[in-house]
Amino acid sequence: MTYDPTGYLLLTPIDQEAPARVRRLRQLGLGDRPDPAFDAFADRLAEVTRAPYSMVNFIDENRQFFAGLHTPTGTHSGTDLGAAASSGAVSRYMARDHGYCPHVVVRRKALVLEDVCDYPRFAGNPVVDEIGIRSYLGAPLIDRTGTALGTICVVDTEPRPWGRAGLETIKSLAAELVEQIHRREDHAI
Repeated sequence: MTYDPTGYLLLTPIDQEAPARVRRLRQLGLGDRPDPAFDAFADRLAEVTRAPYSMVNFIDENRQFFAGLHTPTGTHSGTDLGAAASSGAVSRYMARDHGYCPHVVVRRKALVLEDVCDYPRFAGNPVVDEIGIRSYLGAPLIDRTGTALGTICVVDTEPRPWGRAGLETIKSLAAELVEQIHRREDHAI
C-alpha cells in the first residue's frame, strides 16, 4: 500500500492481482475502448440509483478505464464532474491512484461512502478536490475465473444516503453485468 509523504494516510492499495487481471481483460477483449453496451449499462445504473454519474470501470496496473460512462447532459459548472469529464480531466481514463474503485477491486467487496469527507482514509483522495466527488457506491466485477475485472460505480457531488438498499442494488447490478460478460465470452468461443 502507498502512503502520503508523512507516512500516515493510506492512499491506494497495492494490487497484486493486476497482471492476472490485465491478461484476463485482454482475453475478454475488454478495458481498452468504449463499449456502447457498457455505456447503456452505465445509463441504466444511473437511472436505477438516481445518481448523476456512473461507470463501468476496468483497472490495469496504472490506470482505470471507463468502458461504460454516464454523465448528465446540460451545462456544468467548472467544479463538477461533468465539466471535468468534458474538459478531459476525467474522460474515459483516470489514474489508478484517483478514486475509490481500486480499493473495491483489491478488497473484492462493495464500498459505500455516503460522504467521503467522513472518512479520513478517503477524504484526501484527489477526486474530492479535483472533481468534487462527495459520495461513492461501487461493487467489484468478479468473473467465473475469480478475477476481479473492475467495478461498477456511481458517484455524486453531494453526500448521498445510499444505505443498505443502495448496497444491495449495486451488488445485484454488478452480478448482472458479470453475467453479460460471461454471455459475450460464451458467444465468442
